[in-house]
Amino acid sequence: MTARWAILGAGAISRDFANGLTHATLGHLHAVGARSAADARAFADAHGAAVAGTYEEILERDDIDAFYIGTVHTTHGELAIAALEAGKAVLCEKPLTTIPADTDAVLAVAARTGLPLVEAFKYRFGPFPELLRRRIEDGAIGEIIEVVTTIGFTAAERTGRLFDPAVAGGAILDAGCYPVSLAAGVAAWAGQPLDDARVLSAEGLIGDTGVDETASAVLQLGAVTARVRTAIVEDLPRAARIVGTSGEIEVPNVWGSRQQSTDAAVLRRPDGTVEHLTAETLNPMAAEADAVIAALRDGRTEAPEMPWAQTRVIARLLEDWRRALD
Repeated sequence: MTARWAILGAGAISRDFANGLTHATLGHLHAVGARSAADARAFADAHGAAVAGTYEEILERDDIDAFYIGTVHTTHGELAIAALEAGKAVLCEKPLTTIPADTDAVLAVAARTGLPLVEAFKYRFGPFPELLRRRIEDGAIGEIIEVVTTIGFTAAERTGRLFDPAVAGGAILDAGCYPVSLAAGVAAWAGQPLDDARVLSAEGLIGDTGVDETASAVLQLGAVTARVRTAIVEDLPRAARIVGTSGEIEVPNVWGSRQQSTDAAVLRRPDGTVEHLTAETLNPMAAEADAVIAALRDGRTEAPEMPWAQTRVIARLLEDWRRALD
């Protein structure tokens, strides 16, 4: 019997997760919770879930194995703790919380309950990130020196959660967390310590609604320098360049999509030789869901694709980046 998932939140990203679950091998959608029971019922009916209700009603049920949290950023921590205290595994959309102290609090509850908690950076799951990790760990481009990566899009309207400071809107938390997470991952794969990771410099634009609309930063993670950029009012490449002492890896579509994982990169060496790195694709939301259930079945609290140590570092760097724009 496959694991029973409940989704909290009835927005667009939760719809994509529900669709992704149809490709999972270890779990299926069983329940949906939303602020409005009517919204939850409509979502459940659209995606074939048997049970629907408010957040509180779904959290009280004993026929659920894992929760996916797809709500606004400011509610992630509270809902994750409630789900863990209810004895369930948790896959929480990024960022796990909006400040490091809250991130530490959620992780502490996961450690105490002995249950899996995974921050949902979907691009970390599947064959391609595993291939990238191996090539970096194996020294295919020598010692890692630099990571340059961006993500940005033009929001259709300057309204809603993205532009609302009350729900932690803005480019850094919504999209900039991706480049920061990649920098942390690459540095970790390269064997660099993350304890002293810091923001060296930052700049950006605070818009009329009070959120960061564009932002860039230079980060230091051990011996790795990362240059990251993000926006919610400008289209930016969804790309990454990882530079080493004996080559570099370019990933044209490093983040993939919610439906399909990344499949290709190019490794270039100083002598002019080129190696094309390719991997099979899959639905990354299904892959991250299966990673949570695998951890639950194995009695693990973490998924190796997205370890807690990196979640902590990402939270700290995101806060420092945002503060640097104040």
